[in-house]
Amino acid sequence: MNAVTLNGLSKTYSNGKKAVDSVNICLSAGEVFGFLGPNGAGKTTTVKLLNGMLTPTEGSCTVFDINPAANPQKAHALSGVVTEHAQMYDAMTGMENLVFYGSLYGINPSESEERGKALLRELELTYAENQKLASYSTGMRQRLSLARALIHQPRILFLDEPTSGLDPESAQNVHRMIHRLASEHGITVFLCTHQLRYAQEICTRYGLMEEGRLLAEGTLDTLRLQICSGMTLKVKASRIPETLLCKNTAPGAFELQIQSEEEIPAIVRKIVEQGGDVYHISAELPSLEDIYFHLTGKEQTT
Repeated sequence: MNAVTLNGLSKTYSNGKKAVDSVNICLSAGEVFGFLGPNGAGKTTTVKLLNGMLTPTEGSCTVFDINPAANPQKAHALSGVVTEHAQMYDAMTGMENLVFYGSLYGINPSESEERGKALLRELELTYAENQKLASYSTGMRQRLSLARALIHQPRILFLDEPTSGLDPESAQNVHRMIHRLASEHGITVFLCTHQLRYAQEICTRYGLMEEGRLLAEGTLDTLRLQICSGMTLKVKASRIPETLLCKNTAPGAFELQIQSEEEIPAIVRKIVEQGGDVYHISAELPSLEDIYFHLTGKEQTT
C-alpha cells in the first residue's frame, strides 16, 4: 500500500487558474519527500487536495488508499499538518493546546498530556508548557505546532516550511526528529519548501514543481542523471595548461567538467608538469539547486 498516490492529479480554480497540472507521484511509507518549488508552484494546493480541503478537477489522489475528498475524516485521522503560520489558541498554555487538539482525535486528557510532555521534551519546549501561547516566540509556536500535529500519532506528516522562524539549533532538533519519525516509526513526511539547500539535507526523494507541473521526481542521484552524467572540478592554480578545456571563474580559479574522480590525478599532474602550482582542487556533483535551475532554465543567484 502506498502512503501517497497522485494519479494525473489536477486542480483548476473557478478563475481559470490551473494550480496543479496532471501530477503523478507514488510514495512508500517512511519516505521523507521534498515537494519543492517557489510560491505559486502548486505545493499548497496539492496538500489541500491530499487533506480533502479541495476536490480534484481531474485525476485522483489517495492517502493510504483513502480518498481524502470522499472520506476527509478518515484521511485527517491518519495525517498531521504543520503550516508555516501555526494556528492555535493564544489564551491557552502550550500544554492546554495539545490536550485540546488531542481531544479532537478522541484522546483522553491524561494520555494527551503524557504524549504532549514527551513531544515538548524532544522539541525542547518543556520550560514553556504552562506559558500562555501569546508569550511564545515565532520559533516556539512553530515547534508547538509540530507537537500538535504529532499528538495523535499520525502515519503521515505534511510540513509546510517547518523550520520557518527557527534558530539554527532548533532547526537541527526538528531535522533530527523528522529523521527519527521516518526511520524508527515509519512515518511518511511530505515536506513542502522553496528552500532547496534545506531540502537536500533532510529528504530522501524529491519532486520539483513549477507553475503546477511536476518537472522531475526521484532521488538526488536519479535527478542528477537527468541533467548530466559527470561532475564539476573546481581548481585554484597559478596557471592552467591550454590543453585543459577550463572555464575561468575568478582570478586563478577554474572549472571543468569530468566524468569521474579517476580523472583528477592526471589533471593535477598536467598542471604541475606545465609549471603550475595547485592550491585547491575539489569535485562537486550537481546540487538540488543546480538541478532545479537547469530544469527551469532560470539563472541561479547566490
